[in-house]
Amino acid sequence: MEANEKLGPLRDRIDKIDDSLLSLIKKRNSAVEEVAAVKRDYNIPIFDADREWEIIDRVSSRVEDDMKADVSLLIRTIFALSKIRQRRALFTNEPPLLPPPRARKKDDVTCAFQGLPGAWSEHALAKLFPAAKRISGEYFEDIFIAVKNGTADYGVVAIENSQTGAIGETYDLLRKYGCFVVGRAWVEIKHCLMAPKGVKMSDIREVISHPEGFKQCRDFLRDKPWELVSCRNTAVAAKRAADSRTGKTAAIGSRLAAEHNELEILAKDISDSDKNKTSFVVIALEPEYDEDSDTVSISFSTAHRSGALCETLMPFLAQGINLERIESRPATGGNYRFFADLKGNILDTNVTRGLKCAAAACGYFEVIGCYKGE
Repeated sequence: MEANEKLGPLRDRIDKIDDSLLSLIKKRNSAVEEVAAVKRDYNIPIFDADREWEIIDRVSSRVEDDMKADVSLLIRTIFALSKIRQRRALFTNEPPLLPPPRARKKDDVTCAFQGLPGAWSEHALAKLFPAAKRISGEYFEDIFIAVKNGTADYGVVAIENSQTGAIGETYDLLRKYGCFVVGRAWVEIKHCLMAPKGVKMSDIREVISHPEGFKQCRDFLRDKPWELVSCRNTAVAAKRAADSRTGKTAAIGSRLAAEHNELEILAKDISDSDKNKTSFVVIALEPEYDEDSDTVSISFSTAHRSGALCETLMPFLAQGINLERIESRPATGGNYRFFADLKGNILDTNVTRGLKCAAAACGYFEVIGCYKGE
């Protein structure tokens, strides 16, 4: 009770200060909108680095050293919000964030996956489209090409592993081919060591797998006197092991790949983690979203300057939108392209407002999907 008695008057003081700040923010926003009108009439850029640093230096010089960083952060946050408001005033005729959605195709569906039968991507396809006609591609890019040219209605490609992180190639191809993400699912990965019948563990001299397979089975492979041979897919590894005539070759892949290639499993569940899983996305030529969608994926790039990324993400904080993950990929000129997943639905006005404000804060911004995540 004593603590509450002491806190009460202090909180009252803070409330009054907050009310004063609110009044000042309203006045500042009004002035910012007038500035935006002048900049529009005289074609003046919104961002003025010299002006911003001049204000930061002036304000910071008025406080003690232990407050300079706090004041600088506060002022830069105000600048970011001001620029968002100016952009909203200047760019009123914005194109839609996503084209209108199409309905999910349910009959006579053709779906492409990377690798041979037994690949983990086929596991994901079976989970997502159990009745679909399946076609395979040798490389990740083949799946995007199949969707782009209409050979496949959908494609299923890996995008993230719980142990080894993001699969950068998928992000690059999403941007290159302009496909949309329309679904996502996690598949539990339980790697097996497999070999042709009659081959014993002591006979093995080489093991074939995808590089991700080796990464996910480091503990099992440690101290083994085997040569590790990389290939493009774990199902391809299983086939190469089945075709080997040396009696010394094994592969790491799925139980299904072993069955497809009539291989014996010498060791099962060899992943470092029993929680090892991979996330696969469904790609399509057009977006598919409805009121049940709960994830928005975006791609964007920012100016190469301090605070640019923070300015882009700040609208999500302001709108209470949860940023679930973010990845970066190198782009031209030493810049980076970012990919992020947000919890929300583009049909939600609050989410749309946050996305538009974020788009206004950077040079390139694209919504690459709204869908039901898992």
